[in-house]
This record gives sequence, structure tokens and C-alpha cells, in this order.
Amino acid sequence: MDTDKILEINKALANSTRLNILKWLKDPDANFPPHIELGHFNFGVCGQLIQDKSGLSQPTISHFLSTMHKAGLLIPTRHGKWTYFRRNEEVIKKYTKELATNL
Repeated sequence: MDTDKILEINKALANSTRLNILKWLKDPDANFPPHIELGHFNFGVCGQLIQDKSGLSQPTISHFLSTMHKAGLLIPTRHGKWTYFRRNEEVIKKYTKELATNL
């Protein structure tokens, strides 16, 4: 992982709500109510549920999720009119390994 990517991820995580979103998505069953439409979290968690849990406005959460997606931390999946977000475990693993190895 190159330095620019590490810095991009660091910037994405330099906000308590964005960091909390990543933590919440680690265990969606424990942190969110069940999806009424799907009944599972296979595609991740609906952006609306993330917004509800955070208590922040839709534009703010949309910006946060976009920032995290651009950094590679989240994988969005469109299902009907909703977008679901899940953690990109591969990138998170590479990032944490890079920090552990080089810092």
C-alpha cells in the first residue's frame, strides 16, 4: 500500500462518526435493526439506517460514506432505490498490516 493511500485512509478515519460507522459495520446484526426489505445484511447496511443511527443529516452522512468509499474502506451495493454499505475487509487488512509493519 503506497503512502498516498495510507494518507487518504487516515483522512477518512479522522472523524469520530466515520470511525464509528466502520465499527458499526463490523457487526451489523448487533448495531442495526433488521432490514425490512431484505431481512439480511449480505449487501451491507442501508445508508438510511446508518444515518438514523448517527443522528446526522442525510447530506452529511452521504458525504461521509462517499469519503469512506473513495478511500476504499466501504463497498457500496445498489439494490432497488437503496444503497447498502459494507466494509472492504481486504483494504482494512492491508491498511492495518501496513501500519503495524512500518510504524
